[in-house]
Amino acid sequence: MTTVAEVLAQRNDSSSGALIGYLPAGYPTLDASVDAAVALAENGVDIIELGLPYSDPVMDGPVIQKATQTALAGGFRLQDGFDAVAAITARVGVPVLVMTYWNPVLQFGVERFADDLLAAGGAGLITPDLIADEAALWLTASDRTDLERVFLAAPSSTDVRLEQASKRSRGFVYAVSTMGITGARNDVDSAARTLVRRLREAGSTRACVGLGISTADQVREVLEYADGAIVGSALVSALTEGGVAAVGRTAAALAAGTRLT
Repeated sequence: MTTVAEVLAQRNDSSSGALIGYLPAGYPTLDASVDAAVALAENGVDIIELGLPYSDPVMDGPVIQKATQTALAGGFRLQDGFDAVAAITARVGVPVLVMTYWNPVLQFGVERFADDLLAAGGAGLITPDLIADEAALWLTASDRTDLERVFLAAPSSTDVRLEQASKRSRGFVYAVSTMGITGARNDVDSAARTLVRRLREAGSTRACVGLGISTADQVREVLEYADGAIVGSALVSALTEGGVAAVGRTAAALAAGTRLT
């Protein structure tokens, strides 16, 4: 499978950059979440971010929180996440990054989690609440399995923290465009541009921007200075309101923002 880093390089050579789409596993059902993720790949999304529902999603906005709580109420279990990754990667060749809070990984066992994710065909992890300088267990496990690891950087991050995230991430650094929680916004904060510049200065070769992106114009704006644009709430809303078909249409509309003009 092509790695996340390779996809970002290819998309920045052939277009204005990459589109990364987030959906939660198990919502509205496990099978539907797999179909929705496949629809992303079939409609212009270059990298899939598959969220594992968690009981305390402190970073997620109301749209994603409601979806993940629905998945948990429907009986979602961690093993379902691996099953979803395997089902998605069996149907499309797009890399699948799992987004998870760190506690479920610890409870499951870090080495076991890495092995099961690799066996399912996953590309790696996005860990929103695990900072690079406290990630020794995951650094070891991901080095052994060659899984990619994505750490977050925020406008409030110190230069030292940005350097650590840049040095220890593999795939890209997730640049959080705003202070707060996820959710579509009318304007992507100008702080994102400054944050990506600081990441470049700290040594990052690949930075993708997320939180608040919901239109093709915003995707295009972000890709003027970042390697990828990450969209979540807009896709989850489409799934809630119109099912898998609506997810495909929304992904296709967002993908228009990656085209060179």
